[in-house]
Formats: sequence, C-alpha cells, structure tokens
Amino acid sequence: MTDETVVRAAVAEDVPAICRFGEEVVEDHYRPLIGEEAAAAQVRDWWNRDRITEAVESGLVVVAETGGNVVGVAQRGRHGNDHVVYKLYVHPEHRGRGIGPRLLDAIAARLPAGVDRLYIEHFAANTRASAFYEREGYVVDRIEPSPSGDARRDVIWRVRRFDEPTR
Repeated sequence: MTDETVVRAAVAEDVPAICRFGEEVVEDHYRPLIGEEAAAAQVRDWWNRDRITEAVESGLVVVAETGGNVVGVAQRGRHGNDHVVYKLYVHPEHRGRGIGPRLLDAIAARLPAGVDRLYIEHFAANTRASAFYEREGYVVDRIEPSPSGDARRDVIWRVRRFDEPTR
C-alpha cells in the first residue's frame, strides 16, 4: 500500500467518479465469472447514478482514492435487520496494497452503535473474493441458490462477528 491512498467517506462530488469506476472495473471483473449479460446487469442495476447517489447521501459508501482518482469502493446496506457489505471493489492495478482491508475497516467503523456483526455477500464464482473474505475473518453463514439455476450465480453469505459491539 502506498502512503498516498486515502480511505474516506464518499461525498456527493464523488458520485460521477464512483459510477465511472463501476463501469470501468465491475463488468470486466464479472464477465468471466457470471457471463456477459449478468455482468452488464450488475453495472446497469447497481452502479447507476440514482443508486450511487442514494447510497452516498445515506452515508453508506466509502472510497479509496490515490492521486485524486477513485481506486476502490465499498458500500453497505441492510438485509432485514442485518448490515451487509454489498460492494467491495479495488481497481486491478491497485490490488495487493492493503486497500481492500482498509475499505472493510472503514465500513465496520461506520456501523451503528451496538452492532456485533457484519455480513458480506458474493457470487459463488467469485473465488478470489471468497478467499479474501475468509482471510479477513468472514465465515460462510449460508448459500442461496440463484433463481437462474446457474450455480456460478449462487450467493454466498458470510459473516464476521465482533467480540464487542461497535462503539
């Protein structure tokens, strides 16, 4: 990791850069894992201006920035009562520098008081993410089969429990 990488809460001015990041990184990442159509849908459905603006305005997004460029994005949301990391991506040219763990830490640090666990979900085909989350202490909680029947698109839910509730 280089000293110039800053991890911080996203602000409204970051929305265009976050959307660009999604367009440039996410589809290429998913194409070999879940196919071209499903990869394009990920960007179209989850990285559009409306979705990103709503998440940023709600304080749910953190970015990693190097030299004024967004090189990583993490976003949390809710699934029922649970807090879930729904996005965690680092630009391929910046992987292996400790940015991913810093993004996860920044998300965890922003959890509401009293929260004692954080979930993450990822596609079964995303074995790189699976190994990363395992190293970061997130264990498999459950697997949801994809409605498409495509096992690559099954969703693996992982959880990390904190010894002490946050704050």
